[in-house]
Amino acid sequence: MFSLDNIIRPHILTLTPYASARDEYTGKEGIFLDANENPFGAVIAGNYNRYPDPYQAEIKEKLAVIKSVRPGQIFLGNGSDEAIDLLIRATCEPKEDNIITMPPTYGMYKVCADIQNTPVIQVSLTSDFQIRVDELLAAVNEHTKLIWVCSPNNPSGNLAKRESVIAILDNFKTGLVIVDEAYIDFTEEESFTKLLDTYPNLVVLQTFSKAWGLAALRFGMAFASEDLIKILNKIKYPYNLNAVTQALILEALDNEKKKNNYVQEILKARTNLVNLLGNLSVVKYIYPTDSNQLLVKFDDAKGVFKYLIDRKIITRDRSNVQLCEGCIRISIGTDAENEVLVEALKAY
Repeated sequence: MFSLDNIIRPHILTLTPYASARDEYTGKEGIFLDANENPFGAVIAGNYNRYPDPYQAEIKEKLAVIKSVRPGQIFLGNGSDEAIDLLIRATCEPKEDNIITMPPTYGMYKVCADIQNTPVIQVSLTSDFQIRVDELLAAVNEHTKLIWVCSPNNPSGNLAKRESVIAILDNFKTGLVIVDEAYIDFTEEESFTKLLDTYPNLVVLQTFSKAWGLAALRFGMAFASEDLIKILNKIKYPYNLNAVTQALILEALDNEKKKNNYVQEILKARTNLVNLLGNLSVVKYIYPTDSNQLLVKFDDAKGVFKYLIDRKIITRDRSNVQLCEGCIRISIGTDAENEVLVEALKAY
């Protein structure tokens, strides 16, 4: 039986969080003499002299409708990285508790763990980047607090088999299973947010950096039980999302159709790029993808990478990453950008 109290660090459970001025009064009308702000205004154009809503209530109300969750199941942060960091801080005693990752995967899970002196157990994916469920569950011990699943995965781009993730949720009840869905918008797969009420040990991460085209705003989401969201809100910085970001995200949420159109353009460009790359002798293999990236194998990945850099075509050399030997990760660009890439590779 899963119990959140058993996996949260004891001092976090009893922690008295910082109470900001906006915690004590959440209204928008009145004479504000509580937060030591500049009452005369900002030194630049715009109303920036007052602190923003620390819990982003207006965004959560609107986002809850789009994501089919309850506002209380949403944590909003400075990119998904903030939620990654907070989840480790909330659950893992340094040097004692551990997390499990499945390389090759998103590097920030290990970086955040390393910063907090949290041991990382690595259970490699298969050669086609799927989860070794039996090996993963065998690696769990009494100090395992978090299992990280990146789906679609980065850098391979593919979805994890849904039944594999369900098996982990069903069999790992002494910690949290975090499903990072940064690239979910590029798939037809149903988000694991639909299962939040079924699995109290489930956390789902998403972002506005990819399909929504708002990487510069650093806006990430974590979806989980109301009780876990309260813990994350307790330990986050009081005003972790600035007023400018909040205003622009509210505007973005009214433009979901435009996001969907961008996704279709990216998918079309992806298909075209796969076809073009597939005709090049320099390309040895293109891994199947469910995201806006391609993992491509070359005979001389480092040579190709440097050759492209010299021509101001910037990709990611993944040839030193486990299971990605000889590979370069290529983000899907516009048709014009992709054509420049292909022509350069033809001339290599």
